Amino acid sequence: MKLPALDKTAKTINRVRYYAAGITRHAVPREWYLQRCRQILGDLEASPELEELMRRANYYNRLPHCSVQLGTRLNAVDRAQSRYYFDLDEYLRYFPCRLKVNYLFGDVTWVPNAPSLVKSRPTGEANENSVLLNLDKLRHFRLCADDTPWAKKKPMAVWRGALNNPLRVELLRRHQQSEFADVGHIGEAKDGLQAKGFLSPQEQMGYRYILSIEGFDVATNLKWIMASRSVCVMPKGRYETWFMEGGLIPDHHFVEVRPDFSDLEDKIAELERNPQWAQDIVANANAYVASFCDRKTERKISLLVLQKYFEATGQLPPSAFSPLFFQQTRELQPA
Repeated sequence: MKLPALDKTAKTINRVRYYAAGITRHAVPREWYLQRCRQILGDLEASPELEELMRRANYYNRLPHCSVQLGTRLNAVDRAQSRYYFDLDEYLRYFPCRLKVNYLFGDVTWVPNAPSLVKSRPTGEANENSVLLNLDKLRHFRLCADDTPWAKKKPMAVWRGALNNPLRVELLRRHQQSEFADVGHIGEAKDGLQAKGFLSPQEQMGYRYILSIEGFDVATNLKWIMASRSVCVMPKGRYETWFMEGGLIPDHHFVEVRPDFSDLEDKIAELERNPQWAQDIVANANAYVASFCDRKTERKISLLVLQKYFEATGQLPPSAFSPLFFQQTRELQPA
């Protein structure tokens, strides 16, 4: 998986491309997308990849058949939050505009009362009304190249970020003076917690261990850490997005530490004693990230998620996928 550098110029180019693509989609008649959707879903019916695609689609959308009040026609979604709008509209355009959806933009850390399209949801049971799509991906799916060999990385943990939840505060209270961790928040010193200078993703990749700590919902840095040559270290997450954070396996995709970070030094010492384990975790994490990087595959899954949403809410008749949509058990976990 070859990734680009993520300097300021590259970020600007990516942003321009993103908005240009969103605007260009509106110049294409909706009928083209409707025909394309029928073709894509039709080709999937006998596809050998259907089982894997359906596994992920049913993870994102756990809705049973339900009778609900739906509020917004597909061509009337609010455009005020442009990144969320463009990401949602990218796939809504493949369906008739007479259909309706409920949706919530932003960091959603609760389960809505009605089936809704969201970026994030709590992990675990009883989250069926939270239907995940890949929203705000310009911010959350930023991946960049890591060219620093393991031997040249500092044998320490690193973290930079805002103090926007108790986990992050606890990290600094316990480890801001630790010799094995370079941790600090961005901003002014307060309450005895020191501020440190900004470190870019590339600068943080100069360390062997990078901490990922949830903010308002998921940790924004998780994807690029897992795509790097460094080990992701974090407490088990409470929220998940399109990245299926709830299915990450501790000590396989990342190294799990306690929420109070009391075992952080011990975990780093263990990794330093066992570099092969560290390299195995990096390899597993890299492979996990790579499974989200094929645009055609992500489009197929997104269309299946929405097809199930419209069938579950009674707006579309049963399709060839209905038996797979609605006869699933609760073992839906990432491979």
